[in-house]
Amino acid sequence: MTPSIAIIGAGPCGLTLARLLECKGIEYVVYERDESDVSNRRGGSLDIHAETGQRALKEAGLFDEFKKHARYDDAVFTLANQKGERVFQAGQDRDAPEIDRVMLRQILLNSIPNDRIRWNHALRSITLDEDGHRILQFSDGNSTSGFKLVIGADGAWSKVRPSITQARPQYSGNHYIESRINSNSPYYPTMVSRVGAGTLMCLGSSKEIVTQRQGDGSYRIYLGVTVPEDFVRGGTVDLTDTESTRRLFLSSQFFGDWADDLKDLIRYSDDFRSWPLYFMDPEAVGWKSVPGMTLAGDAAHLATPNGEGVNCAMQDALVLASKIATYGAEDLCRAVAEYEEDMFRRGAEHIRDGLKMAAIIRHEDGPAAMISFFHSAMASAQA
Repeated sequence: MTPSIAIIGAGPCGLTLARLLECKGIEYVVYERDESDVSNRRGGSLDIHAETGQRALKEAGLFDEFKKHARYDDAVFTLANQKGERVFQAGQDRDAPEIDRVMLRQILLNSIPNDRIRWNHALRSITLDEDGHRILQFSDGNSTSGFKLVIGADGAWSKVRPSITQARPQYSGNHYIESRINSNSPYYPTMVSRVGAGTLMCLGSSKEIVTQRQGDGSYRIYLGVTVPEDFVRGGTVDLTDTESTRRLFLSSQFFGDWADDLKDLIRYSDDFRSWPLYFMDPEAVGWKSVPGMTLAGDAAHLATPNGEGVNCAMQDALVLASKIATYGAEDLCRAVAEYEEDMFRRGAEHIRDGLKMAAIIRHEDGPAAMISFFHSAMASAQA
């Protein structure tokens, strides 16, 4: 018998939703493009917030397991300028512990029966049969149908989204070049003594270098630059050539005039990867409900990084699961309509917050702009 609900995507959003439906005894199946639960081990560290991500984990009965792997000491955030001078620190007492994306995914996977997930099922498109029923077409040529609700939790380049809205991701103009410094690096002991726990964000001249400690003690490095969308694909930089990549980012075009100890983060980095930053128009987050379909997470409201992405997605899962449980499989249209009314508001705000954060980070005097932002946020919280 075909389950009532199909979830496309086994990221934090889709798996949180699956777990919540599992707890509520609601039939579902998850389709995921990865070949298996161990075929995708990428992803950095995520801070999970009390009122959103943690609340969803508590509702899912997974908070105790989460706390076994959560890193409360990595909640600290340090801000520096391009000279390497620390100018601000926050988060020591913030209830937003870090956890590796891979670990969060594994906690969620372990809580779901194996037969609920169909691995190696990359959705290609959704079509309609003669009776108007939706058919999920997969890249391997197989297809399936019979669902009362299809939920696109399949990320920025969602294959479900085109069946619901014409909204598309837009390039932000900004790019992260991601790399790592592992424990076997000769620079690692220096890294530990200089950076330590948490996140260090260095801003200046409309650029940034971010370091973030991971669960295994290694550090991810993010070089934030404003470049054309085809910066990597067009051949400006060959990230597989480690030495030429280092030379480029150490040149005057990028970080050549930054402090020497910050340039060491580039000199000793390896495994460079490209992360172009996209977002959706916040005004486009709001569409007429399509019977039998909806979106969640980045598929619904892709934003540039602002510290809320995974939390907003897990909140989507929490709200949607609650609405489905309230109205049941016989009134999924009402469940989706009420979920979307809530999600549209939160999603558009999430995108706007991301755009504001990008403008602060790319400000010519980024540290001053960021400090002003933090002071305003703290004043608002105390009001």
